[in-house]
Amino acid sequence: MQNRETVVLLSVEAAQAEILRHVAPLDAVTVPLPEAFGRVLAAEISADMDVPPFANAAMDGYAVRGEDVQTARPDAPVALRILGEVPAGGVAQTAVVSGTAMRIMTGAPLPPGADTVVPFEDTDEARPDAWRPRGLVRVFKAPPIGASVRAAGEDIRAGTPVLGRGTLIRAAELGVLATIGAAQVPVFRRPRVAILATGDELVDVHERPGPGQIRNANSYSNAAQVLDAGGEPLLLPIARDREDELNARLDQALAWGADLLLTSGGVSVGDYDVVKKVLQQRGRMEFWRVKMKPGKPVAFGLIAGVPLLGLPGNPVSAMVGFELFGRPALLKMQGRAGYRRPTITATFTGRLSDRADRRQYVRVRIEQRDDQFLAHLTGEQGSGMLTSMLHADGLMIVPEGMTLVEPGARLAVMMLHWPEVPAQPQRAAAAPEARQGCC
Repeated sequence: MQNRETVVLLSVEAAQAEILRHVAPLDAVTVPLPEAFGRVLAAEISADMDVPPFANAAMDGYAVRGEDVQTARPDAPVALRILGEVPAGGVAQTAVVSGTAMRIMTGAPLPPGADTVVPFEDTDEARPDAWRPRGLVRVFKAPPIGASVRAAGEDIRAGTPVLGRGTLIRAAELGVLATIGAAQVPVFRRPRVAILATGDELVDVHERPGPGQIRNANSYSNAAQVLDAGGEPLLLPIARDREDELNARLDQALAWGADLLLTSGGVSVGDYDVVKKVLQQRGRMEFWRVKMKPGKPVAFGLIAGVPLLGLPGNPVSAMVGFELFGRPALLKMQGRAGYRRPTITATFTGRLSDRADRRQYVRVRIEQRDDQFLAHLTGEQGSGMLTSMLHADGLMIVPEGMTLVEPGARLAVMMLHWPEVPAQPQRAAAAPEARQGCC
C-alpha cells in the first residue's frame, strides 16, 4: 500500500479481497462449554466414548428376544414372563432368556440377552380393560428383530472426529460437545474492535444537540454490528476534528490491544477531514474510493500493525460499509470459513432511478409470498436516512450501469437477517419511489 490517496475506484470485491489479505485468524483460547456458544472451534474435537455408550431402549415397552415374538398376532398373542423393570438410569440385574421379558423405559440400558423392544402399545398393557395374566405380558404384534433399540455408538464412535476446526458453535454443536464431554473448548479469540466517531458536529447520546450539532449514532450502530459479528467493541470518546484528539484516541485504542480500528467520518477530502492526515503520518495507509453507493469514501490501512477501517460519516454509509468490509474481516479473524451474508433473488416492487456510475446497495424489506421473495423499499434511500436501515431485511444490489429499476425487476439481495414468515399472506404495500442520497 502507499501513503497517498489513490484516484482509482476499487470494486467492492477488490476492496474486500485487500482487507481480507491483511487479516488472519487470531490466537486460540480455551473457554468453558457454556461460553463457547457463537464462537468458532480452533481445533478438531473427537469423541471420548461411544454415543450412546450402551444399547438402550428407544421407546417405553418390554425388552425381549426378538425371535420369541415373531409369531405374535392380534388373535394369537405370545405370552412372556416379566422378570422386572429397568428405569432410565438403572441397570438390569437379570438377563432376558427365552420366554421372558423385562419392562423397560426409554433410555434405559438394554438387559443382557435382549435385542428388541416391544412398545407398550403392542402389548396388553395398552388394553387396561382386558384380562391380564399375573406376571405375564402378552405381545399382539411381531416387531422386526432389533426394533426400538439404539445401538451403542450408533450416533458417534469413540475416537471419531466430531467437529472440525473452523466450526461455528451453535445450539446443536453445543449439545454435541456436551455429549462427548468437552467441558473446556478451544476457540478463536474474539476480535477486539476500537470504535471511534470523529467530527466537531457530534455530541454523545446523553447530550442535547446545539446549533449545528447532531448525536453520535455511528458508534452505537457500529458497536452493535461488531457484537453481531462476534467481536468485542470498545467505544472511544468522540474525536474532534483536531490532530491531537485523534492521536490521543488512537493511542488509547492501541493501548487496549485492539485487533481492528474502526472509525467513522473524516475520510473524505474536506478541509476538516483530519483522519486522512493523521493516518498518513502514523501508518501505512491507502485511501480508497470504492465503486459503491452509499459509502464511496472508505479507507483501509495499518497503524502499528493493526488494521484500520475508516468508514464514511453518514450513518447508512457507515453501516453498509461495515457489512461489506468490517464484518468479513472480523469473521476471518475468528476462523470462520465463510465471510459473506447469504444472497437471494427477489422481485422488486418499487421504482428507482439514479446515475449508473456505481453499484448501489438499496435497503429493502423482504416478504416471502408462496415460492418467491418480494423486495420492498424501506423508504427514502439517502445515506443520512438511518431509518431506512430500521426495517431492512437486506441490501438489494443494483448493478453498475442500471439507471432505472422498475417493478418486477429480479435482483440479488444480500440478507442482513432472515425475516419471519407471516402466519397469513399479506398484501405488499405500495412502495414509494426513492431518491438516492450522496456517498
